[in-house]
Amino acid sequence: MDTRRLFRIFALPLATAGLFVSGCSGGGASAGSAQPGSSGVGRAVPAELEPYYSQKLTWRECGVPGFECATMKAPLDYADAGGERIDLAVARKKATGPGERLGSLLVNPGGPGGSAVGYLQAYAGIGYPAPVRAQYDMVAVDPRGVARSEPVECLTGPEMDRFTQVDQTPDDSAETSKLTTAFKGFAAGCEKRSGEVLPHVSTVEAARDMDILRAVLGDEKLNYVGASYGTFLGAAYAELFPDRTGRLVLDGAMDPSLPARTMNRDQTAGFETAFQSFAADCVEQADCPLGTTSAADAGKRLKAFFAQLDAKPVPTGESRALGESLATTGVIAAMYDEGAWPQLRSALGAAQKGDGAPLLAMADSYYEREADGSYANLMFANAAVNCLDLPPAFDSAEEVRAAVPEFEKASPVFGEGFAYASLNCSYWPQEATGKPHRIEAKGAAPIVVVGTTRDPATPYKWAEALAGQLESGRLLTYDGDGHTAYGRGSDCIDTAINTYLLEGTAPKDGKRC
Repeated sequence: MDTRRLFRIFALPLATAGLFVSGCSGGGASAGSAQPGSSGVGRAVPAELEPYYSQKLTWRECGVPGFECATMKAPLDYADAGGERIDLAVARKKATGPGERLGSLLVNPGGPGGSAVGYLQAYAGIGYPAPVRAQYDMVAVDPRGVARSEPVECLTGPEMDRFTQVDQTPDDSAETSKLTTAFKGFAAGCEKRSGEVLPHVSTVEAARDMDILRAVLGDEKLNYVGASYGTFLGAAYAELFPDRTGRLVLDGAMDPSLPARTMNRDQTAGFETAFQSFAADCVEQADCPLGTTSAADAGKRLKAFFAQLDAKPVPTGESRALGESLATTGVIAAMYDEGAWPQLRSALGAAQKGDGAPLLAMADSYYEREADGSYANLMFANAAVNCLDLPPAFDSAEEVRAAVPEFEKASPVFGEGFAYASLNCSYWPQEATGKPHRIEAKGAAPIVVVGTTRDPATPYKWAEALAGQLESGRLLTYDGDGHTAYGRGSDCIDTAINTYLLEGTAPKDGKRC
């Protein structure tokens, strides 16, 4: 299984959900265990939550050899814990041995909206280093609103097809109106189909669910590896439960102190950095469809090609033609992993010759569109979580238009589209319950924060910021391309993380690989 491809699929950009998609450590003590049903580390559970913390999971086979599945109950609304419940899908693969069992290792691939259960079964439970899988039960829970955990639903397949083709770089008031209408329709569809769960899919609520899971699994502390958005989820857990925080790895980190507009602009710059890396490589290749002169020229050629597709989409062999929006998504998808660069060169070359099918396939994979025209709930959950976690970046299309220059400064190629994609939360039916703030998690054991220097979706400076905010943060740097670092081929990174997970010894703050 290709690790890099899995991370690219699951760990999506936060800003573009709307359209493109817009244990103890350090001291080496035992990871520890608790009796199932206890809160761990001596903290009493509020009476209204006791039934959740004391529940017993019933494990069953679930169609994937070696894995077990169960359903965990959690309050739909933690402010009304005696009210409605929500069912959360859990999966695990027991420690294979040999060696001392260290408890459970919870994994989350990011998104928000990526299926943690799917990620566990497709990669983490079979692809994580053998010594880690030998000593930990590998565990995942689909966060509320995601995949198997009462998923948020918004649009039908045909509706989503139309949504993904809307022009995200409007040329006039009519195209701007069509774009805002699309965002309003998306939000209305979510409210119509998922109105009950929509107010209760925030990251804070998902983090509280993780503490219930920790307790029912019998772990005194939470051991966790989260990628991309999963770093925000892990940091939120550490903020809520610092005394229950074990060995946390936050790979491809977010900066929780940023407002949505700044976050989206930073991410725009991140994709520009990734594209420049791709372009510098492309112009050295004989098959580069963007010329063989310079990376700057390649960017100009790509932007011009997008403009051509905006004016005249190319056929794909099916009812959907390849226009600017879908082509942009296909290009963005390849920025997550340098292993996809040859595929992107080929797809761009084919599109220039009038065959849009290869680039459309890359966009469809990114959106998790199935061959039958249906979509996974990834994009729906992505928007639902993001729009609860932060107030919207903009209040109107007029505000976006005024901000386009700053986004284009961040990325001449992608800036305008990313700016307009930031409108996705502006028409959301639920008011945001979160706000930007520093996460310090005072009293938590050492937390390893991993940053990749040319990461497109979670810019490196975010990892620097989060490691600096966390009282016990340890920054581990990978000098390279692509999204996230663990399991991408760096022995230096993998050894540092494996040593931390297995022995509790965190790398020295500032270590570079």
